[in-house]
Amino acid sequence: MTKKKAKVINEIKVSFPSLSENERFSRLAVSGFASQLDPQVDEISDIKTAVSEAVTNSIVHAYKNEIGKIELVARIYDDNKIYIKIKDHGCGIPDVKKAMEPLFTTSPEEERAGLGFAVMESFMDKLRVISKEGKGTSVILTKKLRTKLDK
Repeated sequence: MTKKKAKVINEIKVSFPSLSENERFSRLAVSGFASQLDPQVDEISDIKTAVSEAVTNSIVHAYKNEIGKIELVARIYDDNKIYIKIKDHGCGIPDVKKAMEPLFTTSPEEERAGLGFAVMESFMDKLRVISKEGKGTSVILTKKLRTKLDK
């Protein structure tokens, strides 16, 4: 028996400049979009936190002292899964595996904790980071929300 592939039932795409003010916008946009799945408060909180960390990474690390573009894509699947991709076209990450280690930071002078990826990973079901130096980084977050029957 073959497993049925989940089908996209809705999708949004938005891009915005890497201004710190837009971190809040990204959280609100994704939480508003996810609300159609009637998630529980803790699920929305988890999603907002993970998105906030990913967007903040782009603002702080990808573009350093310049303003660049951040692209956000969110999809809802018919199996109650949400997919979120945050993409920048910044400096990229030379060693993704190293960057994902807790407490690793490229900005120690700014007293960054280096916990962004660990936080994303703890709040979402799956975290994938794709990066190429000089080209940018994509952070892909997925989470299956509890169905109304599971509540």
